[in-house]
Amino acid sequence: MYLDLGDLDPGPGVSRLQAAGFEVACAELAELGEHPDADALLVGYDRIDATTLELLPRLGVIATHSAGVDMVDLDACLSRGLWVCNVPGAATEEVAAHALGLVLALLRAIPQHDRLVRAGRWEPTQPVSLRRPSTLTCGVVGMGRIGRRFAELAAPLFGRILATDPQLPPSAWPDSVPRVSLEELLASSDVVSLHLPLTDETRGLIDAQALARMPAGGYLVNVSRGEIVVTDAVEQALRGGQLSGAGLDVLAEEPPAAGFALGELDDVVLTPHIGYLSVESAAEYISRPADNVIAWSRGERPPNVVLTGTRSGARSAP
Repeated sequence: MYLDLGDLDPGPGVSRLQAAGFEVACAELAELGEHPDADALLVGYDRIDATTLELLPRLGVIATHSAGVDMVDLDACLSRGLWVCNVPGAATEEVAAHALGLVLALLRAIPQHDRLVRAGRWEPTQPVSLRRPSTLTCGVVGMGRIGRRFAELAAPLFGRILATDPQLPPSAWPDSVPRVSLEELLASSDVVSLHLPLTDETRGLIDAQALARMPAGGYLVNVSRGEIVVTDAVEQALRGGQLSGAGLDVLAEEPPAAGFALGELDDVVLTPHIGYLSVESAAEYISRPADNVIAWSRGERPPNVVLTGTRSGARSAP
């Protein structure tokens, strides 16, 4: 059962699953009750909670079309013996490059100048103070695959790269990047780029207090999850000059409501949660969840397991 894939075309995944013996349907969240015999659920961003799971008594595996699994209630899945799988690393390059693109757009005021030229103004003026990256410190919050790749891409441009991640073991930490506390990173970084999963610990992590620790006139980029950032705090920091700009590919509410405050500010660059997208990643985001489900259906361990379940998929094998 496919659910909420956004702009992704499920066709190749459907073909893969059908060849493995599955009957495949695509449904909206409100229609799940019409499919009580579903063995597998392939999901985008719809929230899968305990109430939803009660509609699917035969369900054995959930495969997300993302590295993140914050849309899935893992405790509810654990109590039901469900397997949960994700797609790690499918868009590492894309998201890291998108974050760097947002950083450079902010530092060079590219969107503002584009708007001036389109309005007929070809003038040697600048709507904001442009910055030389080599004079700045860039802080990376979260050093998973994407954070580490972003640090690699940004290192030749910036005077210094700092990073923080309490979860990454020392053996995996790159020697070229100093490891600091979040507090030290915020206090020292002119640019802060967020590369974190959404958890109870990271929700609202970047609030007014965190932003106040940054040097005045800094920049914030978020390509992770919108709820990591307190939107009102970012707005106030921008209006008050604590931040000179923000680049956001993710928002706490997607899509934002009409009259979204940050959308009215010239020093904000917004993209519609597309950091992960490319021709190549779109293909992987479809094929790999299907492969996770197919492996489960054969009684094998799926390639990308987040939660090990107890429900066997052998009954779904062709």
